[in-house]
Amino acid sequence: MLFENSLDFARRMDASDALASFRSRFHIPQHQGKDQVYLCGNSLGLQPKSAKDAIEQELKDWAELGVEGHFKGKNPWMYYHHFLTEKAAKVVGALPEEVVIMNNLTANLHLMMVSFYKPTASRYKIIMEGSAFPSDQYAMETQARFHGLNPDEAIVELKPREGEDTLRTEDILATIEAHKDSLAIVMMGGVNYLTGQAFDMEAITQKAHEVGAKVGFDLAHAAGNLHLKLHEWGPDFAVWCTYKYLNSGPGGTSGVFVHQRHANNPDLVRFAGWWGHDEESRFQMKKGFIPMKGAAGWQLSNAQIFPMAIHKASLDLFDEAGMQNLRAKSESLTAYLYFILAQFSEHLKVISPVNPQDRGCQLSIIVKSDGKRLFDFLESRGILPDWREPNVIRMSPVPMYNSFEDVYRVGEALQAYFNAAKN
Repeated sequence: MLFENSLDFARRMDASDALASFRSRFHIPQHQGKDQVYLCGNSLGLQPKSAKDAIEQELKDWAELGVEGHFKGKNPWMYYHHFLTEKAAKVVGALPEEVVIMNNLTANLHLMMVSFYKPTASRYKIIMEGSAFPSDQYAMETQARFHGLNPDEAIVELKPREGEDTLRTEDILATIEAHKDSLAIVMMGGVNYLTGQAFDMEAITQKAHEVGAKVGFDLAHAAGNLHLKLHEWGPDFAVWCTYKYLNSGPGGTSGVFVHQRHANNPDLVRFAGWWGHDEESRFQMKKGFIPMKGAAGWQLSNAQIFPMAIHKASLDLFDEAGMQNLRAKSESLTAYLYFILAQFSEHLKVISPVNPQDRGCQLSIIVKSDGKRLFDFLESRGILPDWREPNVIRMSPVPMYNSFEDVYRVGEALQAYFNAAKN
């Protein structure tokens, strides 16, 4: 598509956007009486207007029914995770039995590592991104220590080539091959939080399994962003949060994927809890853990009803919009942002991949001089990207609620900033 850096072009694109109406179903933060250009959905998604009613329904049942809300509420709490499973599975390209919504992201990552990271004297290494989100780094470090290993020896970090900003797939696969005899697990993000690079999860999974290693993905920046096909690609597990692209509220609940080939294996080692026990006999209070079928057998405690209620409201929107449609718009919207940013290449550098297939909706930039000053200027103009130390500005036009006009406004602000810098 031939883009134009003009307000008229942006508005024509919005007028022809079949998903444009979803914007009106979110609360858009205001700046001086106008909609803010919110480009921070990679950190915290905006609030669906339906979230309030969803929570109020559960508050109503709690007020009127007390403990009987577990069985007599409009959405009985005893079975609440069931109300989320099918739509969550669609978002990540899984079978319903492979998915459960529970806990929080890093807790779920540790639970999955219990089942899938079983180091031995000869196979103990973990491959991960060198620039993984700190939670993943801390989780892998402490998992290694938990098993009596030195993290410096157990963890193999993937680094871009000299002078490059992102990882090459062939280098990831070559690293797997190089460590094939000592590799226990590949544990990577689906999308790197800093650069926005989307990894070839299918190729990574295939190669890791070829050498006898397990594979897990942290999809915090991929779920609700990419068109995922987890069942088809075949990783052993995946985890994700729901408060970024899935718009389910600060500190919102988390999702877990356990592939079908593992999901119904009661002998697979796990840390168990009451809520993962067979639903039919749970209230008999007997010893002897019998896991529920599928990923639900990894649940620990009672469902987090209020966060799950918000997530349910958000999943309804995703189900209506369709992940494939959202991804198609995302590619176009982010390509337009890339086009706009390219107008200022003498002042800034985009470190996210050029190829749309290799990135999500996020573009990360490094400003050649005083990036924090530019970030503060954009915020003062009602444009909110995300600042990451030491020098990265992340911009994420989210297809569910961002518009082409939002992207145009970014270019307008950048032009004003760099024009002023000349004077």
